[in-house]
Amino acid sequence: MTTAIKIFNSILILVAVFMGLKQGYAMLTAKTEMLEMFGKWNFSKTAVMINGAITIIGALLILHPKMFLWGNFIMAAGILMIICFHLIDKDLKGVAIELPFLLLNLVIIYLQHPLSKTN
Repeated sequence: MTTAIKIFNSILILVAVFMGLKQGYAMLTAKTEMLEMFGKWNFSKTAVMINGAITIIGALLILHPKMFLWGNFIMAAGILMIICFHLIDKDLKGVAIELPFLLLNLVIIYLQHPLSKTN
């Protein structure tokens, strides 16, 4: 893998980790916006907080080369769950907002971890 692609992928990874930590923290601390969004899908406050903890763990796993794939799968699964709930509600705007974040995780998986020895 060329150096330019590794640098680009590193930036994408940092963006994904930042967004995962930011959203996970918002869920873990039970921010009103998160409780409202998940509340319409009958998530309790505790369920939102657990989801936030899992999101934070997934974001942190992305940073480690050996746990990179698992972290991305956890993040992508959480985003896919939200997309599915938006589709059930026929909320295409919500889907459109979440779709780039899902694609970000998929691109990162495709490009692999920049520090991985398999590149």
